[in-house]
Amino acid sequence: MVTGLNAQYLINSDSAYKAGVENSGRLWGYMFGDAYYKSHSDSLNRGGSNQYTGIPQNRNAFQFRRIYLGYDYNVSKKISTELLLAAEDNFPAFNAPSSSAASGDELSNSKLSFYIKLADVRFKNIWKGTDFVFGQVSTPAFPGISEKVWSYRSIERTIADIRRTPSYDFGASLQGTFDPETKNFGYNVLVANGSSAKPASSSFKWFYGDVYAYLFEKHVVLDGYADYERLGWAVDGNGTDHLHHSRSMLKGFIAYNSSATGKKGMDPGTGYTVGTEFFVNTLKNDLYATKKAGGVDTLTNHATGISMYVHGDIIKSKLRFFVRYDIYNPMKQINNNIYNKYVGNTSNYNDNSYTMTYSASTGAPTAATATGDESYKQNFFTAGLDWHPAKNVHIMPNIWAETYKSQLATAVGKAAKDHDTVLRLTFFYAFGKNYDKGGF
Repeated sequence: MVTGLNAQYLINSDSAYKAGVENSGRLWGYMFGDAYYKSHSDSLNRGGSNQYTGIPQNRNAFQFRRIYLGYDYNVSKKISTELLLAAEDNFPAFNAPSSSAASGDELSNSKLSFYIKLADVRFKNIWKGTDFVFGQVSTPAFPGISEKVWSYRSIERTIADIRRTPSYDFGASLQGTFDPETKNFGYNVLVANGSSAKPASSSFKWFYGDVYAYLFEKHVVLDGYADYERLGWAVDGNGTDHLHHSRSMLKGFIAYNSSATGKKGMDPGTGYTVGTEFFVNTLKNDLYATKKAGGVDTLTNHATGISMYVHGDIIKSKLRFFVRYDIYNPMKQINNNIYNKYVGNTSNYNDNSYTMTYSASTGAPTAATATGDESYKQNFFTAGLDWHPAKNVHIMPNIWAETYKSQLATAVGKAAKDHDTVLRLTFFYAFGKNYDKGGF
């Protein structure tokens, strides 16, 4: 018996939880991973923000890339809570888990470990149509709309997620709709630490804001997003500001779904969906450019990206297809007439390139030496099939490819252009929630 809850037994039911029944909850989770074969490896191990950088050519393996275990609970019709534990792959792959350069959820013995991804409380309808959420929450960046419409997180992150725009953060959020009856127009604003699951390292806050609109009987969704974070505010001896270092993003998203209805809304898991997501990140006083004539300039940089995709039914409820192509440019300020080297100060927007040393006996990477070229453009491509043998089970043969093209005038041969290509059989399975409606 659960005590302190009106002397009632806890109701563990997805339908009861969705209906907002007091003292109801649901346990849920999902997992995805792959059997993969890396058919080609980039000669300079570029693309540090992707999961296959540094993995040698001809490597094959089985791997989990994400394991979720969550619990959602209704304290009352007005208050709910959630807790989500996550274990995810290590990246960049060539860094040992103990390395300060690595980012992921591997322990020093290379085993996966859970961490707390979400832990928050939601106060519903503090005014009509608006909830207040406090704790470690999903951000407005992409989890609520663009990731769900893309629908294949198990294949790849959204383009903003690849650049490590946070999907979760610790702070306070208002989430609501301007038209509570139809829910066609809404917003999501958040003030948070900007450090995801880690403790805050400064007093600077990350400000997030998102507005969206569903149009034409919810066949079309438009989404506009912006964020801002102050990275540094240097002050000279006279108390005068002299270096403003900050980062801000503007992002847009538009998609069409053929199976949407005005009553039920978008259903990216059926029919076909076409979507485009694009962003520009302004990195103020973030780029150190070495001049040919000597000296270094500090420049404001703009990193841009666009992602285009389509997915749809081949055999309804049994077999689907997906195709996606991304274009990313980390540095729009390239001027090879004046400068010969560029170093960004915000690592998730400027991936370095490396020469690698591998173990002769195991083939495992043992050392990485940076070349200093962070200017290269990255183009991503994936395509595959999605077979549903049972509810919440998906088997997806696919190709994953990333092309790198240097913007330096001195780059030649494979240093100028090369690629990573991976052949995969991706699996996804879930319990406690219906992920066949898109968003897995």
